[in-house]
Amino acid sequence: MFHRPLFQVMRQFVRHESEISMTLERSLNRIQLLGRVGQDPVMRQMEGKNPVTIFSLATNEMWRSGDSDVVQGEDVTQKTTWHRVSVFRPGLRDLAYRFVKKGARIYVEGKIDYGEYIDKNNVRRQATTVIADNIIFLSDAKENFPESA
Repeated sequence: MFHRPLFQVMRQFVRHESEISMTLERSLNRIQLLGRVGQDPVMRQMEGKNPVTIFSLATNEMWRSGDSDVVQGEDVTQKTTWHRVSVFRPGLRDLAYRFVKKGARIYVEGKIDYGEYIDKNNVRRQATTVIADNIIFLSDAKENFPESA
């Protein structure tokens, strides 16, 4: 009675060499960043492609280098990491271009994309980009907030 359904379930987990050699698996590529915008956004459009809004985002990591529990200025080390953020979604792309400003504090959700390009000196370069799916505006300045948010 349970043999048939159990076999069907097990078949999903066991790979048979005689079946299709390509196995489709679920995976996850998500990133969450909270930081400050390093430059005003730029909107670019390549010929025949959809436009994209691009800006940089700085995140900071801090740690104490000494053994003391008391935090003193000279014991704290800070590292800033810069991220290139690209926004392709039409509504979000336009909001980001209009309301994201240099120095604004924002939260970005998205995925990481690794790619290659050839620069103007004909040198192959690698680029890491965060493709934004969601942006939350956190700055106190009212002019940075979209009216719909």
